[in-house]
Amino acid sequence: MNKERIEKAYELAKEHYASIGVDTEEVLEKMKRIVVSLHCWQTDDVGGFETPDAELSGGGIQATGNYPGKANSIAEARADLEKVLSLLPGDHRLNLHAIYGDFGGEIVDRDQIEVKHFQSWIDWCKEQGIGMDFNASFFSHPKAADGFTLSSKNEENRKFWVEHLTRCRAISAEAGKQLGTPCVHNTWIPDGSKDTPIDRNGHREILKKSLDEAMDIDYPKEYMKDAVESKLFGIGAESMTVGSHDFYLGYAISRNKMICLDNGHFHPTEQVGDKISACLQFVDEVLLHVTRPIRWDSDHVVTLNEDVQLIASEIVRNDYIDRVKVGLDFFDASINRIGAYVVGTRAAKKAFMIALLEPTTALLELEEAGKNFERLAMLEELKTMPFSAIWNYYCLIEGVPVGADYIAEIQKYEQEVLDNR
Repeated sequence: MNKERIEKAYELAKEHYASIGVDTEEVLEKMKRIVVSLHCWQTDDVGGFETPDAELSGGGIQATGNYPGKANSIAEARADLEKVLSLLPGDHRLNLHAIYGDFGGEIVDRDQIEVKHFQSWIDWCKEQGIGMDFNASFFSHPKAADGFTLSSKNEENRKFWVEHLTRCRAISAEAGKQLGTPCVHNTWIPDGSKDTPIDRNGHREILKKSLDEAMDIDYPKEYMKDAVESKLFGIGAESMTVGSHDFYLGYAISRNKMICLDNGHFHPTEQVGDKISACLQFVDEVLLHVTRPIRWDSDHVVTLNEDVQLIASEIVRNDYIDRVKVGLDFFDASINRIGAYVVGTRAAKKAFMIALLEPTTALLELEEAGKNFERLAMLEELKTMPFSAIWNYYCLIEGVPVGADYIAEIQKYEQEVLDNR
C-alpha cells in the first residue's frame, strides 16, 4: 500500500479519535505492551519431533486437513516461524511443547528429557530477541493411551508423568533464566472418561497429589511461572474431564499458580472475557490460550470476532495487560500454515488495538450515570470508527506488510519453500 496514503489516512483517523478523547499516539505506544506467544504446533499439526510417528501414538491430538508444506524438521519449523515473525507487528514469544525437543535422532522418553534437548531452541529465541514459554506434553504417547496421565491409578504410569512434568518445569526455569524473561510453563492433561465413571473423586485426588509432587520445587518467578489449564470435555473424555475448571481454579488459588483460560475449553455459551476479572480477584496472573471454537474445542484460526474482542476489551479496560499473558492455541492443517499463523495473530492484536482505541473513561461515566442508551449508542458508533487506518499505520511503522499485502508474501514463500518440501 502507498506510504503517503497510509500516513494521510492515519492523520485523518487521528483527528477523528481525538474528537472522542482518544490519543492514537498513546495507543501505538501501549501496543508495545501487547506480547503474543506463538504456539509452535501450528507449524506441523501437533506432530512434534520426538519420533517419526509421534502423532499416531496413544492419546493423540487431532489436526484436520492435509495441506502441503508441513514442517518436517526443527529447521523447517524455525524457518516458518521466522517468516511468520517477519509479517507480524509488535513483539512476540515462542510457545514450545516438550515433543518439539532437539533430540538429535535419539529416542529420548519424556521422563528423561533435559535442558540440553531444548538448548538450541533457547539459543534460537535469543537470536530472534524473543522470550520462550513451555508445555509438558501429556498426549501422543503409549502411557497416555488409556486416557489417564497425572491422574492415573496405574502407579508406574503416574510416576512417569510426574517425572515428565518435573523435568519440564526445570527446563522452563532454565529457559527463563537464560533469556532474561519468565518462561510460563503450562500444564494441560487430556485425562477423562468416555462414559460415566463411578470414581471421579479418586482421579481428582490423584491429580492433586501428582501436581503437588511435580511442583514441589519453587523456582524464582523471574525464571518461570506455573499455569494449569482446564477443559470442559474432549474426544474420549465426554463424560468426565478430571482437570475441570472448578478443579484447576481451586488448585491455582490454593497453590499460588496461574490459571490458564482457553476460550475453546468451556461451554459454547460461556465467554472467557467474562471470567478474566473474576479469576484475577483471587490469582495474581492469568494465562490465555486464544482460539476459535466452532461447536466445540476445534481450535480454528483466530478471527476478529466478539469473543476475542471481549477478551481484549476486558484486559484493557481493567489495565490487566501486565497480569494477563496472551498465547494462541489453534492448529489448522487444511490451509497454508504460515497464513493461518499470520491471520490468527493479526486478528488477536487487532482486537487489542480496538480495545485501546475505546474511550473507556467516557463510557464508564455514562454507565455510572445510568445513561445506558447513550452507552449503547456510543459502543455502536465505535464499530464504524476508522480503526483500519490506525492499524495500517501501526504495521507501517513496525516495518511489516500493510493491509492484505502479507498475502502475496506468504504465496511467494509457499512457491519458493513450502512447495519444495
